[in-house]
Amino acid sequence: MDDHAVAVPDPGRRATAFARYVEPEVAVLHRVALTMTGQPADAEDLVQDTLVRAYRAVDRFDGAHPRAWLLTILRNTHRNRARTRIPALLHGDEQATGLLDRGGDARSAEDVVVDARFEGVVADALAALPAAHRTVVQLVDVDGLTYAEAALALGVPRGTVMSRLHRARARIRTRLVAAGLVPRRSRS
Repeated sequence: MDDHAVAVPDPGRRATAFARYVEPEVAVLHRVALTMTGQPADAEDLVQDTLVRAYRAVDRFDGAHPRAWLLTILRNTHRNRARTRIPALLHGDEQATGLLDRGGDARSAEDVVVDARFEGVVADALAALPAAHRTVVQLVDVDGLTYAEAALALGVPRGTVMSRLHRARARIRTRLVAAGLVPRRSRS
């Protein structure tokens, strides 16, 4: 039998490619999935489905830009799942939970109050943002994705990510200035 006629993928090469290209990106996939779904259990399921699809397709992956390749699979998997799911009827306030939990701090009482107030204003400002802007802030500022990676995860142009992020940051800063928590920028 001709070596080139073999249609069955080599499991050893598949496992090696998966370990090389996919496994180092699992943490990023999880952070992005959590941003997309808003629920830890849903994020775990989304990542699991993404990993299964990536494992099946890793033989055909050329090795260039594994994070971009995986974020595309994640986005497409999320869209496919969203088409078949009934939207959640109730949303808790899980994102705000734990923001003020600072047990064991050795800071002054004033610092704790200012930090709690700061976090409260930021949480309120984030909640008031349109979903598209809030998602971009989460991906770039919290999850640490680059503009290009966030654009790929959301399926929008890089410029759209930059624009949304600029507007979102400006709105958050306006709220912080109004609360007296950051100084106004001088116009000179």
